[in-house]
Amino acid sequence: MAGDTASRQVEQSLQRAHTTQPTLNAFTLIEDEAARARAAKIEEAGAGGLLAGVPIALKDLIDHQDRMTTCGSAFYRHLAVTTASAVTRLEDAGGVVIGRAGLLEFAFGFSSENQHFGPVRNPWDPTTSPGGSSGGSAAAVAAGITHIAIGTDTGGSVRVPAALCGCFGLKVTPGRIPLDGVFPLVPSIDTVGPLADSMVGLKTAYRVLSGARQGGSGWTRLRIGIPQPWFDEAPVDDEVGTAFTMVVGLLGDLGHEVSTVALPDVLPGREVIYAIADEINQIHHDFREQGLPYGDDVAARLDDCATVTPEQSAQGRKWQQMIRTRFSDAFEHVDLILTPTVPVMRKVIGVDAIGDLHYRTVLSWFTSIVNHALLPAIAMPVIGSGSPPVSLQALGPMGSEEMLLGFGGDLESQGVVRFVPPTVQLG
Repeated sequence: MAGDTASRQVEQSLQRAHTTQPTLNAFTLIEDEAARARAAKIEEAGAGGLLAGVPIALKDLIDHQDRMTTCGSAFYRHLAVTTASAVTRLEDAGGVVIGRAGLLEFAFGFSSENQHFGPVRNPWDPTTSPGGSSGGSAAAVAAGITHIAIGTDTGGSVRVPAALCGCFGLKVTPGRIPLDGVFPLVPSIDTVGPLADSMVGLKTAYRVLSGARQGGSGWTRLRIGIPQPWFDEAPVDDEVGTAFTMVVGLLGDLGHEVSTVALPDVLPGREVIYAIADEINQIHHDFREQGLPYGDDVAARLDDCATVTPEQSAQGRKWQQMIRTRFSDAFEHVDLILTPTVPVMRKVIGVDAIGDLHYRTVLSWFTSIVNHALLPAIAMPVIGSGSPPVSLQALGPMGSEEMLLGFGGDLESQGVVRFVPPTVQLG
């Protein structure tokens, strides 16, 4: 990323964005004029910073002054008068936002098949979804448009698209990165997080976004747990299962201690919706009262949330406390917990089922629980495991981002995980 002029980096990024846009639809807005002007300003000032002219794709529900935030909606149009703190930190470090990345409407789901802006498509196979809701952010990284992109993650919306697009993604502990200027989905568990095509890029973006100082690795031997029954009951396909088993064996060879870890009662179910329905209903109440138009998928999910009773909401909150206790107990015995990021690697656009299950159930199996547990997690592409490569998820205790980043960096240096660009011709 570094070593080239800001203007050259930005020009290459803009050119790639325009070339691929007819195929991928990764952006709701490409900011040619503003991005070029900012790059020139950085050069004139001789400004450095950790990002030093690095182009960035920004999810279109994060405010950026004088830009329109759409949230991928048919009706929501907010001309931002201020810039979200997360974006300010990126720009203070020399980053250049080159476009607003597409998403599933209001970030409420795990595809980026948007009825209003059109579907975002996966650079590995444009007939498939890039995942969601931060699909445009992941597609921008996988297609080589930007090295870094910013998304949000409330149930897997950074990690699922990072997985399906074969790049790296980080879900942080709630509160680690500021949320002001970010349109909420579920404020109690919303997070902002980076996607990148390398661990260096992911670490750099995280440290800029969070204000964290650089930390060392120092985790040469970790106790790594494979969670049961969470893993055994997952709808994992053969490709993912084979790659995951291979990685588990490699971790032992690298000196880590790998064992199963008990997580009784930690399985996704209706409690996932029960726990968040109240917050979602409050955020969308006025829009719904006005009869404003939502896409079919999001409208159906909002209808579902509206049926949740106070008793079920209480059940959802009780479930959240239970899983938080279960994970706290598990981390008495292991340092990290390892799963696939997603059980399958492909979701065909326009098809709601994966096997016998709805795609949301499948794609969020290993991710949504992590948000309810308030834990950080990282998604990493496994070398040589498919097209796109199978994705590995590691999660740790609250506040363990540096350990996760150190672990990911070690795996990258050992040749276990790495970003590989898609071979598909995109324009």
